[in-house]
Amino acid sequence: MPSILGANTLSSGFDVANSARFNDGDSAYMNLTSVNTVTNRLKFTISLWVKRSTLGAKSMIGTVGGDNSNFGAIWFDSNDKLNCTEGSGGGELNFITNRVFRDVSAWYHIVLAIDTTQGTESNRVKIYVNGVQETSFGTSTYPSQNSNMHLNRGGKAQYLGRHTDSSNDYYFDGYMAEVVWIDGSQEAVTSFGEFDEDSGIWKPIDVSGLTFGNNGFYLDFEDSANLGNDVNGGTDWTETNFAATDQSTDTCTNNFCTVNALDSISTGGTFSEGNTTVQSTTSNRGIFTGTFGLSSGKWYWEIKTSASAGTHASDEWNFIGVSNLPASNTDNILASSGTNSNKLYEYAIHGYDGDFYNNASDETYGASFTTGDIIGVFLDLDNNRIYWSKNGSWADGSGNSDEADPNGFKSVTDPASTIGGFYFPACGDGGSNVNKTWQWNFGGTPGFAISSGNNDPNGYGNFEYPTEGAYAICSKNLAEYG
Repeated sequence: MPSILGANTLSSGFDVANSARFNDGDSAYMNLTSVNTVTNRLKFTISLWVKRSTLGAKSMIGTVGGDNSNFGAIWFDSNDKLNCTEGSGGGELNFITNRVFRDVSAWYHIVLAIDTTQGTESNRVKIYVNGVQETSFGTSTYPSQNSNMHLNRGGKAQYLGRHTDSSNDYYFDGYMAEVVWIDGSQEAVTSFGEFDEDSGIWKPIDVSGLTFGNNGFYLDFEDSANLGNDVNGGTDWTETNFAATDQSTDTCTNNFCTVNALDSISTGGTFSEGNTTVQSTTSNRGIFTGTFGLSSGKWYWEIKTSASAGTHASDEWNFIGVSNLPASNTDNILASSGTNSNKLYEYAIHGYDGDFYNNASDETYGASFTTGDIIGVFLDLDNNRIYWSKNGSWADGSGNSDEADPNGFKSVTDPASTIGGFYFPACGDGGSNVNKTWQWNFGGTPGFAISSGNNDPNGYGNFEYPTEGAYAICSKNLAEYG
């Protein structure tokens, strides 16, 4: 199956403007208690796009029901497998995929299409991911013919992002887009998407013309003041623990970079806010990198340094820059001046003194930075240069950050000659007794509040400071400049 990441590079056709960010640390979810009388409990279709943030934990996409015995649910289990189930232990419907879904850089399109009137058992339940029907299951229990299903049941509360059982909420962590519920028909997957004729990649299509039925709805998350708005005209969903900043432009048609929770070193850190915030641990050193690698073009992103703790609570061990590799062990340091086995073609500035670090050496460069400062990074891989700013003022290369424009650059090695051939946005601390927090902004969903608002030259992203002609790291820009 083609990667859905490729689909997000498509710039033509139907565009999805927004998604909703569900942060499990906030216990964020949506629910609908005023459920209409259903059109048909035998036939219905659920379609939605998701981008995961947390792995290895039970994560509810959507549930219907009022207790732990009479409910229906779509969820990822602690093995990162997709589950579609009803009742305690599955009941008449219980499907668990053999394959896992662990790509935190990708959007997945999931469709569950039910018609229990079908005489052929395999036609009663159809599950699709990215336009292809799933056929390999570790568990596959089909409902009996003409069974009434819990998932499309009147009089029961519906939830997005949590379980119906409040003692085991299993909040979803990540992003959702184009959430569609069709009450009364088992729709073909082509009602919601199509394969691009040039790339063969699965992409969304406009669903507004579908017949949703009495209990159907369509959430497009385009109203930041009312993320639960049903644009089909039904009852709006109630949002719990969401803010306007949880509306994102990171979507299935323009996929933005986030922090990569799959880095080998990331087990030593804590990720939150849709993988735009990361905290290192005092038990080991930490290096954290973005999900997208860069080999050409001009790119901009921002990082706000937040709370620090430990022996070196100051920014003595705070590095922000790029790396061509994720960390391979807990002793790695991002671009330190010491000797370290994984410091290959890495570049960073140091919070303590603003110095530029390049593998085993350091040079005077910009001003020091600390908690609350926003560091801008401009990576120019057309000319193999890198620049840093502090709160909108660019470093001059001689120890100050006082320039209106990015002039004080440092040279980087041509990424084509580095191991892997790419540079990844990176940050890290340098001590096993240091605990630091970084809030990233790649433009899709800022990890910190934006008080001004600046787009890149293509109109993408939302940044605190101007991008100086560089571009947000998103799939549409990568398709054009990467």
